[in-house]
Order: sequence, then C-alpha cells, then structure tokens
Amino acid sequence: MKIVSACLAGINCQWNWKSKPCEKVIELIKKGQAIPVCPEQLWGLTTPRSPAELKNGKVITKDWVDLTSQFEKWSQEVLKIAKAFNCNEAILKARSPSCGVGKVYDWTFSGKLIDWDGVTAKLLKTNNIKVKTEDEI
Repeated sequence: MKIVSACLAGINCQWNWKSKPCEKVIELIKKGQAIPVCPEQLWGLTTPRSPAELKNGKVITKDWVDLTSQFEKWSQEVLKIAKAFNCNEAILKARSPSCGVGKVYDWTFSGKLIDWDGVTAKLLKTNNIKVKTEDEI
C-alpha cells in the first residue's frame, strides 16, 4: 500500500484549486494500492489558499504567514495514516513545501529550487517509508 498526494489523483486541493493528475497514481488508486492524502487540506487549510514555499526551513506563505508548526502537525497525521494502512512507500507532489522530495521552491515564488525535502516527505523518510515524486515513477 502507498500514500499518494491527492493532487496527483486529480483532486483539486492545491493552493490554486487545481490538481496535477498523474495517470500512474490514478491507476494505483483504482487498483486499491494507494491512498490519496493532502496534508494541507486534511488538517485545516482551505482551498484555494495563499501559496507557500520553504524559507530557511520554515513554511511561509506569500503573504508572510508562518505555517511551519501546522505543516509539522499535519505531517504527523499523514504518518498515522501511513502506519494504519501499513504503507511502506509514498508518491508525493514534486517541489511542494509539504511533499517535495530533494528539491522544493525557495520562497521567492519565482520557480527557483533549493535542495530540501518538504515537511511531510522528510517525516515519512525518517520513519522508513520510501518517498519519491511523480517524476520518478
């Protein structure tokens, strides 16, 4: 069983009320092999919402709201779901401040990337869950 970013399943949960459907992820869900989750939506952020990126390890919205503690809390809930369903792998949205793996946006909102893991990706990795993005499947 896998955890997958809900936006990759075609669910409009990104900050701009859009999704990034990935056919391979959708097929996993249809086969009952994956559970879609959106850390931000699961535990309180509305959609649409102000975009957020990582700045010095903190999750900051474009209008300067620090959401770091909320992202950390929501990531713990995703981890609980992963453990409850014996998930050993996650396919997460590339470059996201929550789900990005290896590279995330740098808070200039210009598309520039930095070497970092999103909050949820980092937590899942530290709990021995293999994490990759849609770019790697």
